[in-house]
Amino acid sequence: MADTAQTSPPPDRTDLPQRSAVRSLLRLWPFIRPVRARMGTAACVAILASCISLIIPLVLKWLVDGPVAERDPGGIWLGGAFLLLLGLAEALLFGLRRWLVARPLAGVEAAMREALYRHVQRLPVAFHDRWPSGQLLSRGTTDLQLLRMFFTFPLTFLLVNGVTILVGAVLLMVQRWSLGLVLLAPLPPLMVLCSVFEAKYGRAARQAQDQVGDLTTVVEESVLGIRIIKGFGRHRSQARSFRKLTHALRTSELRKARLLAWILVFITALPEIAIGGALVLGSLQVADGALSAGTLVAFLSTALALRWPVESIGFLLAMSNEAATATDRYFEVMDEPAVEESSTGRDTGDVAGGDVRGGGIRAGGVGDGDIRAGDVGDGGIRAGNDPPTDTPDPHVPAAPGTGGLVFSGVEFRYPDAPPEAPPLLKDITLHIRPGETMALVGATGSGKTTLTALVPRLYDPTAGRITLDGRDLATLSRDEARALVAVAFEEPTLFSATAAENVLMGGEGAQDGDLRRALAVAQAEEFVDALPQGSATQVGEQGLSLSGGQRQRLALARAVVGRPRFLILDDPLSALDVHTEALVEAALRRALAGTTALVVAHRPSTVLLADRVALLSGGRITAVGTHHQLLRDNPEYAVLMSGEGESAR
Repeated sequence: MADTAQTSPPPDRTDLPQRSAVRSLLRLWPFIRPVRARMGTAACVAILASCISLIIPLVLKWLVDGPVAERDPGGIWLGGAFLLLLGLAEALLFGLRRWLVARPLAGVEAAMREALYRHVQRLPVAFHDRWPSGQLLSRGTTDLQLLRMFFTFPLTFLLVNGVTILVGAVLLMVQRWSLGLVLLAPLPPLMVLCSVFEAKYGRAARQAQDQVGDLTTVVEESVLGIRIIKGFGRHRSQARSFRKLTHALRTSELRKARLLAWILVFITALPEIAIGGALVLGSLQVADGALSAGTLVAFLSTALALRWPVESIGFLLAMSNEAATATDRYFEVMDEPAVEESSTGRDTGDVAGGDVRGGGIRAGGVGDGDIRAGDVGDGGIRAGNDPPTDTPDPHVPAAPGTGGLVFSGVEFRYPDAPPEAPPLLKDITLHIRPGETMALVGATGSGKTTLTALVPRLYDPTAGRITLDGRDLATLSRDEARALVAVAFEEPTLFSATAAENVLMGGEGAQDGDLRRALAVAQAEEFVDALPQGSATQVGEQGLSLSGGQRQRLALARAVVGRPRFLILDDPLSALDVHTEALVEAALRRALAGTTALVVAHRPSTVLLADRVALLSGGRITAVGTHHQLLRDNPEYAVLMSGEGESAR
């Protein structure tokens, strides 16, 4: 039985001080940098298109004051043709802008998603212990979709509309400064209102996006645990829990909608009032002869052309704040320190995933907006081209006198454990000789699984050291450590792949012959061959199309397929029947003949696989000996083995 780690949920970040949306969005620059040329070109094209819309009122002024006033049909047709050409040019330019950004922005999203996935794979197990998977899924899907929408529209049009409003304001003031002042009067109160809206909407967006992550977690857990839910008839209570979360999310979304509606009322109403005032004042000036009709038409047409840039401020700010919140959530994961291996193999803390060195993503041949995400380098994030890590051949024997697995004064506490709590493992000192199989026995919760997790470096000890064939584990990269060590967990995890792919995952470069040998050791050949497509059969998500014993045997085959020098087995036979267990034990004895193995055992039948037994009690190794010696001399061990102990002897 696996020991339970001390974990806690990810910190509640909704109470953190509100960050500047601009500062958050600036962190996206390394991802935008490879496509900045196309993005800049697209922005220039959009600005040109918007400026064309401001030229149309000037053409109208010429038409009204010229050909219309002079009753010149030829001039009217010319002006109409010119207006048609301007409209077509505006439409074509906006279409060109969309074409320019579509492909590179899809690449940016793919780059960010791949960078997040690769970073999550490098994060320590302690991170995954405390972060719900739904929160990670929502950051890799929903949040990145929000960012793509931001790149596609608000990122460009915040600039385009800002330039359009500025140019339009200049034209208004040039045409008639008194009317221009009337139209520009709403700008100061609108700026204040937008500032207040931005702060409130940012908090509401953060709450809603966190709730989406919680909802994703519940859905995922419900799907994976559907057998438990149905078996215990808990579908109604699960539905109530889900409904409660959806109602909370609905409340947050409605709050966002109310805020957006509130700001849109003011953004729409104030400019409309100003246009109405300018229309009345301008009409009086035309009646008095102080202003030409063409100038008034041009002035009002310019004002109407500015309506959309002004009215769009509300939802552009809303989308930008959602994007800023999505950026914060994305970098909360990317900023978690991963384990980065140096050239010497010793681990160092990874830089924050988003703080790429050199100021950007190196897209590895980016052309016309194509981006391939990848590792952190001097240019930024490169596309999945990690240099191969040199790993030792796990089958090369160790130097004489240096072999085996040695724990020297090892201590461990979980990262989330309270500071005053004692360490889970204390002064673990144990030597497993080369080729020896050691059984690890202890009461539930004694730390057996935690101790075995230190060997493949799922966790690192907080004190002491572990050596593999005389090499300090801390000086080995994780790739090297995992080339030497294979693990079979008590709870087998299979992937949505074929039976063969699940097994071969345990050995780099393993071939069909290794697959057949591993299946034979795990006594899995018969049931695998009986599958509809044999070893090429898809086993389904979590391998739930198989029985518990079948999943456990495939996991055991995965552990031995690569012929590891060190093998860690966490109660690998718990789901097997007595007959199959005996066959697997016999095959394991042969397979472990040249392998240094540590086996977590709860039953005497599993203990008898081992040459010696170590008793873990109170976080310490309290006794080491053969099974019969400990049964005779250690009362605690005898109690643990009671019930089956006599039959085992």
